[in-house]
Amino acid sequence: MELRHLEYFVAVAEERHFTRAAERMRVAQSGLSASIRALERDLDAELFVRSTRRVELTDAGRALLAEAHRTLASAAAARDAVAAVRGLLRGSLTVGTEQCLGVIDLPPLLASFRRAHPGVEIRLRHAGSGHVVEQIRLGRLNVGFVALPGPAPDGVRLVPLAAERMVLLCHPAHPLAERDTVDVAALAGEDFVDFSADWGARRVNDQTFAQVERRISVEVNDVHTLLDFVHQDLGVALVPAPVTRKAHAKGLHVATLAAEDAPTWQVSIAVPTAAPPGPATVELLRMAGAGQV
Repeated sequence: MELRHLEYFVAVAEERHFTRAAERMRVAQSGLSASIRALERDLDAELFVRSTRRVELTDAGRALLAEAHRTLASAAAARDAVAAVRGLLRGSLTVGTEQCLGVIDLPPLLASFRRAHPGVEIRLRHAGSGHVVEQIRLGRLNVGFVALPGPAPDGVRLVPLAAERMVLLCHPAHPLAERDTVDVAALAGEDFVDFSADWGARRVNDQTFAQVERRISVEVNDVHTLLDFVHQDLGVALVPAPVTRKAHAKGLHVATLAAEDAPTWQVSIAVPTAAPPGPATVELLRMAGAGQV
């Protein structure tokens, strides 16, 4: 089994199309198709169900995809480790992050990394923390900056960076604006503006209100959009404290939750457990102040 065959297989699996996969890999479609057939012969299994418009993974193909990602990630880490011994930092580094984490400022961090290590290609992906850790587990991302409550999912290690409290935001004309501290029970029946279920803050909120019924009237995928809806008094929002420090939050009332109810928003670095982090990942985490990972 050749690594090149696995690379072509992953491209076809993700593109669901041989022509687009060939264009992505910059090879002739005939060569890519021949590699897939060779891989199927080697495994004695069909990996795709082919049609005139697209291709779909078979059960065998789905089983191979996760392992292919891990194998390719390990091979890349091996190449990078050899380069590091020679005093070089090269290859690629794919980073995932949830939006507006607050405790880590990624643009200047990645800019500093690129200036120090121009031989490393950096790719950044924004998504909810749930999606980021799943991509980490599958080997599609090298490192992620996430905010997840509870223990790390299987296949992922979480290295804590910082913790922030969750606070309540509401319109200054809202009745709750008269309070500086609010009990979770007092929020029953309120209309909420909240993030989608994949976001770390939403997962914290769902745990916080596990025993209290609440109504989510507006669900968003953007911090500034959430603030817009709260400014229009269309709901209250339970958000990480860094959100309240944004200029766009100016004018909204901020209330803390009663001490016995106050949840914590934990920001962590996520790395896969299937293989040790490569030199580029280790260097990025050092620059981020994560210490030994």
